Amino acid sequence: MIKDSGQRQEFSSGMVRDTQAGKIEWQRIFVGPMIKRWAEHLTMGAAKYPDIAPGVANWTLACSPVEHLRFRASALRHFIQWFMGERDEDHAAAIYFNINGAEYVQQRMMEDKDQ
Repeated sequence: MIKDSGQRQEFSSGMVRDTQAGKIEWQRIFVGPMIKRWAEHLTMGAAKYPDIAPGVANWTLACSPVEHLRFRASALRHFIQWFMGERDEDHAAAIYFNINGAEYVQQRMMEDKDQ
């Protein structure tokens, strides 16, 4: 099955496609400096805390309320450091990492609860 909005966009070549209306515009996350900085942060983190298996990041083991709280506390600490203008490390990228980690753990806990 192919999803279909029922709407069409026709191009000058004659090609017809479903419209983009209501679809996530993933390319927008690449505007600005943060995606590269987040990737750099993740790369440095992987060197410090090696993957548990090829392509499986160490931080993805987290699944408990204590680990969830740890991500949240780190996000807040890095936010304060970023807000205060500290430049000893990339606090903005660390905020991204920790919020993503907290959301990852929260999702895992909810999925575990549903099973």
